Amino acid sequence: MKTTRLATTTVLLWLAMFGDAFAVSTNRVYSSGIFVLGFIAFCALVVVVQLIPAIMTLWGMLKGAADNAKNSAKAEAND
Repeated sequence: MKTTRLATTTVLLWLAMFGDAFAVSTNRVYSSGIFVLGFIAFCALVVVVQLIPAIMTLWGMLKGAADNAKNSAKAEAND
């Protein structure tokens, strides 16, 4: 049974290699225009502007966690 399944799988995969590839033709030059590029640039700007507060919040959380760990280590040393 395993031999039959292996042979069938091998033959089917071998036959699948000879099928047509449904790839896109690459002979067309990019010609979307300035408005599409401007829109993509605006979207990228929105993403970058939203990353700034996220990074600042993450930095504050890490500083707070480090200070908290430092204070708890001092409190344990005083006990």
